Amino acid sequence: MNIGWIIALVVALVFYVLYASLIKTRNKVHESMADVDVQLKKRYDLIPNMLNMAAKFMEHEKTLMTELADLRTRAMQNTFVGSPKEKMELENMLNQKLQDFKISLENYPDLKSNQTMITAMESMNEVEEHIAAARRFYNANVNELKNKVEIFPSSLVASILSITYQDFPFFQATEAEKAPINSKDYFK
Repeated sequence: MNIGWIIALVVALVFYVLYASLIKTRNKVHESMADVDVQLKKRYDLIPNMLNMAAKFMEHEKTLMTELADLRTRAMQNTFVGSPKEKMELENMLNQKLQDFKISLENYPDLKSNQTMITAMESMNEVEEHIAAARRFYNANVNELKNKVEIFPSSLVASILSITYQDFPFFQATEAEKAPINSKDYFK
């Protein structure tokens, strides 16, 4: 066999291995984004139950509850469609409203002691932990794709095939989430 054929075969094999690795990694990013959507769907299903329970106690907090319900609806409509960046923006707004809601609940001792509400809040905390885990998994996969797209030799294959990571931003904490918690908010 001619040495040229052997070199061509080795180059083709290396190209294929790099190509397959890039595609698998990109698919893992898509899968992990879908996992985030599944966890968010759990949150969306839990929010109306919490709002209905709280509505009985919090008549004058209707604005907050209306905003929370509206954001939930908008975020649900964006699930499995729209860009990851749009999803992240909506989720950040929803996270902020949920925090406001939790702080508002502190002003209602009867509601806080209601076993149904306690169970709902525990479920919400569990769902939030699952969302955080799914986001970490997504970020790890985006990071892996970013590394493969930027590091030689797979970067060559990625540029030839126009595979990028720009469509997949990292989930990051908002400025409001990074702010320190003021404990006096919990003792009103």
